[in-house]
Amino acid sequence: MTDAMPASTPVAPETTLELAPDTAAEDLDEDEGDVGSAFGTVPAEEEEEPTVTLRVWRGDATGGDLVDYTLPANEGEVVLDVVHRIQATLAPDLACRWNCKAGKCGSCSSEINGKPRLMCMTRVDELPEGPITVTPMRTFPIMRDLVTDVAFNYEVAKRVPAFAPAPPGPEGYRMQQIDVERGQEFRKCIECFLCQNVCHVIRDHEDNKEHYAGPRFFIRFAELEMHPLDTNDRRELLRQRMGLGLCNITKCCTEVCPEHIKITDNAIIPLKERVVDSSYDPVAWIGRKILRRRKRSADEAAATVAEEISDAAPQEAVDAVEP
Repeated sequence: MTDAMPASTPVAPETTLELAPDTAAEDLDEDEGDVGSAFGTVPAEEEEEPTVTLRVWRGDATGGDLVDYTLPANEGEVVLDVVHRIQATLAPDLACRWNCKAGKCGSCSSEINGKPRLMCMTRVDELPEGPITVTPMRTFPIMRDLVTDVAFNYEVAKRVPAFAPAPPGPEGYRMQQIDVERGQEFRKCIECFLCQNVCHVIRDHEDNKEHYAGPRFFIRFAELEMHPLDTNDRRELLRQRMGLGLCNITKCCTEVCPEHIKITDNAIIPLKERVVDSSYDPVAWIGRKILRRRKRSADEAAATVAEEISDAAPQEAVDAVEP
């Protein structure tokens, strides 16, 4: 007895599996993908977490450079939010000035992607894609990082003559609503000094700061000059010492104002007209001669009028009209 197969036993013919040439490779790839997914052998592609990169200027008066900081992006953030997160996580020594975070204090002024803006009012999702460059204001001396020395503006403020109303009449002070509204626009100023920063008269010419007030204080002069109760004449002071004639009304200050004050149209141009009329209008000169009136000089306009007011009116009336 042997293990050999009997010669009469039939043998099944060999068979092969043939696939259509157009569909074979695709079907196999799909099947392998399904099997791999079922058993977890092929990892699924993970979505990348969105990030935001701030390119912040770091340094002091001696020099500095731009430094990149990358953080996860959060929906609805403003630039100041990202700066605060950088201070909390990556660079606790980053210097930044801010206060209200509501666009009303003017403290967080800077240049974002080269344009003067408030950091607290600049949304990240409204800026172009890519790194966001944040630098300090260029017109003022750098103290550290994003903080600049804006003391120049406070020195100019000291040279603005005070509000000087006439003594009240029997019925007190009376003003029309249109006069109230004219000066109300200028009182919206939050002193962010972005208009001062962008004004090329002092931005490009450091020596002009000694005799140029700048847009912020031109609207302060306009507010006082247009007040119907004010008696102080500041026109010669504007012409001789405050540099009103240096402004060539390019409207760059109006473009960057976060309060949308029409600095050029409603303040600077009317002031220029008043100064020209008082200094060069022959009709006004004849009128002053006939009425025996004279303009106040720049020195007289700059002098304090507190004693004059207190002598002419009771202190309670002065307190009631002081801005």
